Amino acid sequence: MMKVAYVSGSSDVQIKNVERPHVSKGEILVSMKACGVCGSDLEKIYGKYSQPSMRLGHEPSGIVSAIGDGVTNFKNGDRVFAHHHVPCHSCHYCTHGNETMCQKYSETNLLPCGLAEEFIVPEWNVSHGGVIKLPDHVSFESASMIEPLACCVRAWNKIKFKKGDSIAILGAGPTGLMHLMLSKAYGIQDIFCLDINDFRLEFAKKFGITESIRSDDPEAHQKILSKTHNRGVDIAMVSTGNINAISQAIDFVRKGGTVVLFGVPTKDVKMSLEMSKVYSKEITITPSYAASENDTNEAFRLISQGTINVQKLITHKFDLADSAKALDYAHQVNDSMKIIITNSETLN
Repeated sequence: MMKVAYVSGSSDVQIKNVERPHVSKGEILVSMKACGVCGSDLEKIYGKYSQPSMRLGHEPSGIVSAIGDGVTNFKNGDRVFAHHHVPCHSCHYCTHGNETMCQKYSETNLLPCGLAEEFIVPEWNVSHGGVIKLPDHVSFESASMIEPLACCVRAWNKIKFKKGDSIAILGAGPTGLMHLMLSKAYGIQDIFCLDINDFRLEFAKKFGITESIRSDDPEAHQKILSKTHNRGVDIAMVSTGNINAISQAIDFVRKGGTVVLFGVPTKDVKMSLEMSKVYSKEITITPSYAASENDTNEAFRLISQGTINVQKLITHKFDLADSAKALDYAHQVNDSMKIIITNSETLN
């Protein structure tokens, strides 16, 4: 038997004991060592998630513990990161660069999920680049953040920017801070972080940003204008599901600038936009959902080479048996940044 975390109902996470899975042809079984808590996990539990999957944990790393017939590129004992979705690369969506819209993408899932003592990586994922072997210098904790960083990388790959540009990051949570790190790596000059959580705003200051600003500060827009030659920022990265941030982003961004919709919105949420403002300012609004394995490989490279030190974002760790507590703590926010759930006291 093994432990698995399940969404049992609204605001209800249960740890259940289930039969250990057995590998079939082409599959691998991975013993989970670390798995990050994601905002989409929280939306599944405490909100109304807008995507079909209700599985918890899609940021897992671990050790290969069994291989199915026909698997030749992995062996027992390999340290790996597994991506939960892998597209087909041949459909209309994939050939137009919309891999995360691919039907195959949403059909490929880790079983039973990433928040389990062990999980199956399906044959499709194994044979189509969905598993990355980890070098010894990349910890399981760091590897568990490959997926969220990949989502951030995808967002940046969808927009145009130049070295020396400015950005407002609305939502200073874990992915907001990953966008901050990428901003630094890509040569963005002025970086503004906005949130209503003072702990997270102080945390962001450690990275040498232009300014941390409370989202409810009535002078927020003016503060940004005063440090961007009265233009506004080139990019507004909405890294929160709060729709009020979208309205702020449209105000903060300069004429001809770009607003990126990155945070996970609640299902069926609606808002009103002053479309004349969007039109007259010629604002580009770009949503970015999830990541393909191309983005995953780029995120792995950034972490492996030390360009992005995701380890700096970890503030709390919980054991798998305490997953409900970990998810509730992440939901409360308070003094947390990235929360990691582990399946072992020893992480190598």
